[in-house]
Amino acid sequence: MVTAMSKLSGDALEHRLEELLKVGSFPPPAEFAQNALWNDPSVVATAEADPLAWWEAQADALHWERRWDTTLDWSDPPFAKWFIGGRINASYNCLDRHVEAGLGDRVAFHWVGEEGEERTITYAWLLQETQKAANAMRDLGIGPGDVVGIYLPMIPEVVVAMLACARIGAPHNVVFGGFSAEAVAERMEFSEAKALITVDGARRRGKTAPVKRDVDPALAGIDSLKHVIVVGHTGIECPMTEGRDVMWGDILAAADPVCPAEGFDAEHPLFVLYTSGSTAKPKGILHTTGGYLTGAAYTHRHVFDLKPEKDVYWCSADVGWITGHTYIVFGPLLNGATSVMYEGAPDYPHRAIWWELVERFGVTIFYTAPTAIRACMSWGAEEPNKHDLSSLRLLGSVGEPINPKAWLWYQQVIGGGRCPIVDTWWQTETGGIMISPVPGFTDAKPGSATRPLPGISAEVVDNDGNPISEGQGLLVIRRPWPSMLRTLYKDPERFIETYWNRFGRDTYVVGDAARMDADGDIWILGRIDDVINVSGHRLSTAEVESAIVSYPHVAEAAVVAQSDDLTGQAIVAFVTPEEGLDTEGLEEKIRAHVSEVIGKLARPKRIIWTHDLPKTRSGKIMRRLLRDIAEGREMGDVTTLRDPTIMASLKDGGLTPPWGRRRAAPRSQPSIPATGGRSSLHAPSPRGAPRPARGRPRPPRRPARHRRGGHPVARDGDDLEHRDVAVDGDPGGWTSGDQPLRRGQRHAGGVALQRPRMPRRRRGHLDRRRRRPDGTGFGVGPVRRHAGDGVPVPHGERPEDRALQRRGLCRR
Repeated sequence: MVTAMSKLSGDALEHRLEELLKVGSFPPPAEFAQNALWNDPSVVATAEADPLAWWEAQADALHWERRWDTTLDWSDPPFAKWFIGGRINASYNCLDRHVEAGLGDRVAFHWVGEEGEERTITYAWLLQETQKAANAMRDLGIGPGDVVGIYLPMIPEVVVAMLACARIGAPHNVVFGGFSAEAVAERMEFSEAKALITVDGARRRGKTAPVKRDVDPALAGIDSLKHVIVVGHTGIECPMTEGRDVMWGDILAAADPVCPAEGFDAEHPLFVLYTSGSTAKPKGILHTTGGYLTGAAYTHRHVFDLKPEKDVYWCSADVGWITGHTYIVFGPLLNGATSVMYEGAPDYPHRAIWWELVERFGVTIFYTAPTAIRACMSWGAEEPNKHDLSSLRLLGSVGEPINPKAWLWYQQVIGGGRCPIVDTWWQTETGGIMISPVPGFTDAKPGSATRPLPGISAEVVDNDGNPISEGQGLLVIRRPWPSMLRTLYKDPERFIETYWNRFGRDTYVVGDAARMDADGDIWILGRIDDVINVSGHRLSTAEVESAIVSYPHVAEAAVVAQSDDLTGQAIVAFVTPEEGLDTEGLEEKIRAHVSEVIGKLARPKRIIWTHDLPKTRSGKIMRRLLRDIAEGREMGDVTTLRDPTIMASLKDGGLTPPWGRRRAAPRSQPSIPATGGRSSLHAPSPRGAPRPARGRPRPPRRPARHRRGGHPVARDGDDLEHRDVAVDGDPGGWTSGDQPLRRGQRHAGGVALQRPRMPRRRRGHLDRRRRRPDGTGFGVGPVRRHAGDGVPVPHGERPEDRALQRRGLCRR
């Protein structure tokens, strides 16, 4: 066990972390265990002995207008029904019952704005505002079953909006504030939302984004959307459409202040939350009221060892993700907790703002993502060391696997060596935490989520579905649980196909690879489908690819994940531009376009230009090989590729911008590829360097070893020394530089660029010339020619095309 220690930084901290990396596990501190809600591991056996009785006990902690008749109906898996016959209201459980118990003056949220504004939000204030908002929505004709979209920043009104929807039985559909206006419109269309609650403007790092103005054009043409409710947060002017748009403050002022909470069936939809899937079409995860509330209250109380009378809890997530739903809004409010809500980024107005707030409010429980922890590590221990963090007694991690060194830094620097860490695994689909240490009795292992919580049956299995006692396999859930998703909104067939087909309809396949160690602890290894986890945010590769290919003059794109020290995974895009394209500045334009279509978090970190992608003879892109390239690993078998020579070009870094800055040569003359790492590091063509030409290349015009710009031009037999290249502190990744050069060859960072042949078109290639018949615009995604018949798949027949057609990015 690690005891409290003096604050360390620099070499002393590094030495300490190296020592602790040799420690296998960390038992709970004795004092913590003694006072924990659960300090006896026998609760696991109790839950396993009678799982239904266990979940009944957890549900009994809530207020039910009518108690259920049947705990679980699993007669038609995977469509579960929990607490059948029960009636419950989420808003009443989060607010009314606490106020009725005399806790109206208890602080629900210490809210801090980006510019330092503070608001103290009590349970009584939340109840008052929620009732007025609920009545205001009813006055607009919104009722049970009507979906309400919510696109708000981290302000108290977002909590009011969610609870007001729950109060009247209107499922809410919250969209993360980092998504673009197009992504918001797409989700409103998919869910057939009747209203959208948004904001005049949102602040981020000192700037104000005109949210309402930006989202307005994207909402045009959504027939179901009857109302747009605008919260006045920053006071900037915004367009208002007469007959559709209303101001939040105006409708609340005119609303009746009393709205009694009505009980709804336990299986009544509570919210829809869209998450990325392995196709470009987002998945609408549907959660229902009784089961979700049971899981949220149970996991928040026991995973964080919550003592609401004295704890101050802070989850640093955003309400636009499931973490914000369960562990900022519903879980803490169900348990009567006091929380901190911060509007801004972790490094604004300075890099110690989080620790300043921890000290100011006496935060005792802190829950954040590994990405944030690694960012804080990069800023140095000096920032948190400026503040008194002694109030902290428990730390949590969420969103992605955490590497052991970041875990130890978190424990030592933020927790002072005295705080247990709960490294939690769960999903949008699960509704709440599934695998985590129980802080009162579980020995934590840096990097491991350890064991399933009491009541949860999780296993690691092989490809045939057989349990693995030790080793790597697939993570599955063997038994239904109350907070599980009920279906994909209006898409039950996809729900079955995505999660329940592989090992039978009673086994939930979570989509993550995992390893079981000799002690029976689970280590999450990452996604097995085409989903990239960037800072805990799941993004579909197909959705990002569609956004890239929708940019004019992009012929084809494939997206894969690359390990990243800061964000866990980063997006790497392999992009084929049209022949003859001037590619100067194209990388930033594509990144900006992806930001506009999806959001900034979906921007590729690297773009690698290529004249083609590795495909099988049937035309399937071999993403496994692209992942090998992105990660710098040795390539696997390439014998099944239609053109194995493509991999040699990609291994050398693909094509450099000089390939596109000139007009492309005729098809018989190939373009010049590049070697090295990131495309952003590719150097411009040196002035005076020899131009590629047919036949024998001309020698350089001048004998100088360097032209203007500092780029070397070789003479026969020259050996040029390797030069490390770095941009913005990022190493270039060049791998070679001492090759003998023949006359006329070029260098990029000291590496000889050679000229391979372009593969000729053949049956099965993707058609890169996809202009519409009228000569305007480009289709989204490649037109695939079936091997052997040459018949293209028409645009508009893929599931993702509907929203893209509406935006004019795909032919109807």
